[in-house]
Amino acid sequence: MADRPDSPTARDVLWRFGPMVYGPTVLFALGEGAVLPIIPVIAADLGADVAVAALVASALVVGQLCGNIPAGWAVARIGERLTMVIAGVVSLAGIVGMALAPSLGVFAIAVFLIGFCAAAFGLARHSFMTTRVPLAFRARALSLLGGTFRLGMFVGPFVAAALIAVFGDEHVTIWFFGACLVATVLLVLLGPDPETRFRPTSVTRAADQAALTEDTGEPVTGTIPVPSQRAPRTGVFRTMWRHRDVLSRLGLAAASLSAVRSARQVVLPLWGVSIGLDAQTIALVVGISGAIDFALFYASGQVMDRFGRLWAALPAMLLMGAGFIALSFTHDSGEAAMWFAMFAAVLGVGNGLSSGILLTLGADVAPRTDPAPFLGSWRTLTDAGGAVSPLLVSAITAAASLAVATGVVGAIGLVGALAFVRWVPRFVPRTRA
Repeated sequence: MADRPDSPTARDVLWRFGPMVYGPTVLFALGEGAVLPIIPVIAADLGADVAVAALVASALVVGQLCGNIPAGWAVARIGERLTMVIAGVVSLAGIVGMALAPSLGVFAIAVFLIGFCAAAFGLARHSFMTTRVPLAFRARALSLLGGTFRLGMFVGPFVAAALIAVFGDEHVTIWFFGACLVATVLLVLLGPDPETRFRPTSVTRAADQAALTEDTGEPVTGTIPVPSQRAPRTGVFRTMWRHRDVLSRLGLAAASLSAVRSARQVVLPLWGVSIGLDAQTIALVVGISGAIDFALFYASGQVMDRFGRLWAALPAMLLMGAGFIALSFTHDSGEAAMWFAMFAAVLGVGNGLSSGILLTLGADVAPRTDPAPFLGSWRTLTDAGGAVSPLLVSAITAAASLAVATGVVGAIGLVGALAFVRWVPRFVPRTRA
């Protein structure tokens, strides 16, 4: 079948419209990555102790969690482009609040607002990929989207360090984030709009239908509708109820993956401190783990598109689950530092293999005609898993030990692997290789 203007190909998405599709995510993530390490520092300058500074930093995650459902409502009604523009403008208000905050409370509200708007950026592009990118190429496109976010979060802290070294003031990272937001809004407003260039028509849907070999999930049952059969829009909460089956099963499996990922970011630094390593060594080990993670992001998409979603989700969960459990037995070993470095690398491989899997699974099971409300619910579940995990690690560590908490995280990973084995074949359509 010849390419049509409204039927995106790999070359269209990756090259012709790459800056418009992935550029806003890179810019937003770059600014956010620069600001994240500085939030506790500025909170402490405003009078917070360690516990309160950690609470203020968590306001970003809480804001993103709270923003997913409103973002789904906004994208469904006003479109991806306008949603991102509004989110960018509101984020600029949050930037001003962070930079000029006279009190800790105002600063925390501004951080929450940034997280709230981050949900809109993430969901807008997720919805775009769901409705425009053919099923056979979807995992690679979404893994690349996840990779652009990881790139920004990976490079951002280094940019922050350089800026602070030059200007000697932590607030310069906030203004850098503001500059990234201005560039993002201008790019979305002035650049060609991929939302109108790639309209979800019967051509793309027919390509999806031709790629399916099995379709057993409730959200993707039956014939993929053409525009003349397009169903009327439904509300967010009605969508949640209608798709409660997939959300309560595959959605919880996805939340377990998000929880294990989030725990990795908390456990590794704490483990290094607990076994007596210095800050430089811990940063080096965690940085190498992050580099391995980043290096594998596109390979994950290749695996999912070629062999199926389970071939990425299952090895990732087994590697991370087994890695956490094995690490939990090495705390008092004479070679604890060596084991720490080795299992940090294993966790980096596992996390890298899962790059884009949550985005892809959400797109696979979302309604074809109006995915944004469903994706808001899906992302709320996955973000909730990531938000609860650090609290769980903290609580178990206080009640027992860090080793026990690490083992529990590993057990969650193995249970999540079983859930993926059970529910991915039930809900996710298979593609022909």
